[in-house]
Parts: sequence; structure tokens; C-alpha cells
Amino acid sequence: MSGLLGLPLGARGSGRARYGRAMALYGEGKLSAAQLEAYRVAAADDRRPPWQVLQDRGLPPPEDLAPGPGALIRLLLEECDRYLASLPGPGVGEIRQLLARWGQGALHLPTPRANALVEAHLAPALAAVDGHPGLVGAIAAAAPLLDWITYDLYPPAEIGAAFAKGHAYCTLIGADAPVRAEDFDLGIFLIAPHVLYRDHAHPAPELYAPLTGPHGWRFGPDRPLVEKPAHQPVWNPAHRPHLTKVGPNPFLCLYGWSKDTALPAYVLPAADWQALEALRLRDVV
Repeated sequence: MSGLLGLPLGARGSGRARYGRAMALYGEGKLSAAQLEAYRVAAADDRRPPWQVLQDRGLPPPEDLAPGPGALIRLLLEECDRYLASLPGPGVGEIRQLLARWGQGALHLPTPRANALVEAHLAPALAAVDGHPGLVGAIAAAAPLLDWITYDLYPPAEIGAAFAKGHAYCTLIGADAPVRAEDFDLGIFLIAPHVLYRDHAHPAPELYAPLTGPHGWRFGPDRPLVEKPAHQPVWNPAHRPHLTKVGPNPFLCLYGWSKDTALPAYVLPAADWQALEALRLRDVV
């Protein structure tokens, strides 16, 4: 009984993934609170064996049984709601109400799709998150089970080559998601460091809940860039222009679209995209 829960030592992000799986086992009554705390402590170092922390604390290791995919996705949804509950601001309550309405629906496990952007940038993004280890562990544990998509409906010449290839998202609740919903999307969004997500808008009201930061934002073409930290939500009402300039850490967030989810986004031309794509966020700090 190694206590590794099917995840080898040393792989980047494996400590947080083990903690996510341990949280699922705790939810099923297969781990004690003390054992779960040992996994939390071990998660700080991908190379640290959880059994060593358990042994130091006089605790038995668990059976090396990883929770199933369904349990990991349910855990992730619970952690998403717990995180959103900690945030202030408009839109948060609306998204949480919709999550509560749809989140207990039947599971439809997706066919995981490999995504090079996720393989390169998700683990560094999770490592950059300040606090919220339950959500971080749940994302790490569920990520290999999810269908990550690089959105290709923007015209590449309008949205820019860097963003076209430099982002990925997965929907957790939605029309074709693990949990089905009508006219509501909840998911995870990832953008590579320093990428510019050009000015755009969409009919769907949207909540961004950034887990990493700082990143640059503006809410109208050619307006000044404003820096925002992690854990400061951004609510975009329908058709509100917005732009995101990613900082040195990958941009990782939860997102929610509360209605009109089938209507496409559109790009809003601006004169300064080339300068913003060359910009590094520290230049405006």
C-alpha cells in the first residue's frame, strides 16, 4: 500500500492530483480527516511520498484505490461551487444558482482529447494558484478525463495566431458536457503566458473567475489596460467588449455563461493589438 493512488512520484502536478483523488476518497468515507491532511501536506512537493507523511503521523496508508472518473468530476463541480462561494461581485450568485440547478444531473463521461496547450501549461498554472488547494487538486485529478478544446470559430486573421493556438477550454456543465444543461455553460479556461485575447464580445453574459494573476483587462477597444489580480472575478454583461492580456503565469479561470450560449462571439477591431501582443505585463506595472 504505497498511498500514491495510482500516480507516480515526481511528475509535475502529481502531488496536487494525489490530493484531489484523496479528497474524493474522503468524500466516499474511505479516508479519515487526518489521512486527508497528510495528503495535503505531501502535495506541496511532487516528489514527497504521502506514505512518509502518514507514517510520520502514525497513520495507516489507504488502500491504493483511485476514485472513478465520475467521482472525480463530481468532486470538481463541488470544488468549483465552493470556490465561487468565496468570491464577491456581480454574476457570482447567478452562476452558482445555475450550477445548483443543473449540477446534479446525470453524468455523461467524455472521451478525453489530448491537447498540447494543456499538457504544456496546465501544471504550471496550477502551481501558480495561491491557496484553494481543494480546487487545485480537483482540477489536476479530473483534467486527464476531460475533453479539452481549442476554439476554432474565430477567423484566425481577426483573433490573432497567438490566441488561436494558445488557449484551451473544457466544459463541465453544458449542452455537450459531462453534466448536461440547457443554455448554461460552466467550465475551465486556460491561455498560455503573454498571449493577447483580443477585443471581443458575445451575447452570453459571462463570469470569469481567474485562479491565476495578475493579468491585464480592458472593456472597450483602444481603452487603457487595467491590471487585475487572481481571485478577482470579472462579470461581462451581454455584448460588453472585453480583452485579456495574459501575464507571465498562464491564465487559468473558471467561466460561466448564463444564457444565449449557442450564439457566437465576435471580434471588435482595435488599432493597438500589435503593441499589446509585444507587451509584457511588467512593462505596465
